[in-house]
Amino acid sequence: MTAAGRPVVFIHGLWLHATSWGQWVDAFREAGYDPVAPGWPHEPATVAEARAKPEDVAGIGIDDVTNHMASVIDGLSNAPIIVGHSFGGLIAEKLLGQCKGAAAVAIDPAQIKGVLPLPLAQLRAGLPGLGNPTNRTKAVSLTAKEFRFGFGNAVSEEESDQLYEQWTIPSPARPLFQTAAANFSIHSQASVDTDNASRGPLLLISGLEDHTVPDVVTRSTLKQYRASTAVTELKQFEGRGHSLTIDSGWREVADAVLAWLAKQGL
Repeated sequence: MTAAGRPVVFIHGLWLHATSWGQWVDAFREAGYDPVAPGWPHEPATVAEARAKPEDVAGIGIDDVTNHMASVIDGLSNAPIIVGHSFGGLIAEKLLGQCKGAAAVAIDPAQIKGVLPLPLAQLRAGLPGLGNPTNRTKAVSLTAKEFRFGFGNAVSEEESDQLYEQWTIPSPARPLFQTAAANFSIHSQASVDTDNASRGPLLLISGLEDHTVPDVVTRSTLKQYRASTAVTELKQFEGRGHSLTIDSGWREVADAVLAWLAKQGL
């Protein structure tokens, strides 16, 4: 099946609202796809509503989001391309491992079980959630300064502040705790079937200046797939941070994804 009519499911990560995919949805629709960007379970429809009701998403974990997105996919006419950013990237990997999609793109994906590097920058970026054990059952917001470090470090402070005001929402901290403990848990929700050889192709994308998911983490994720014969590739973007899907350079990343999909015959 070519681009014409192929569904695409965009999955956001922590601290961004589903509507932050708006430009990508438009670009993929123009390219002939049929894109949707569903929110996480119980996520309000707008940024303003999500900020006003953080309790709606408090305590949500990785499997809650994965199962929610699987139900969305089950309602589609064809197997979709799954594009996820950050924790959305981890969930895209999980869904592809379950053969829920025709292909997946994981952009700066949160670390899956088996990934060992834990750079200091990543620890600092996760502190707003992980810094207080009681946050496990809460929804947590970032300050503009925290967003600047974790997302907007590769853009100007002015642009970082604009992105913060436009797209950030409170998000559940539970996924952060789940990934932090993944390598010590037999049945971690951060586990992905990386050995699956029957799945569709997977593209991992890394921003080389990313603090939240440093490039070394994404490269380690790639190594987890070494036992699979399915297509697994990595594309790195120089000078890009965790905001690469929403900042002024988003189109370069989107065009690279579209080109890769065309190469896969999708």
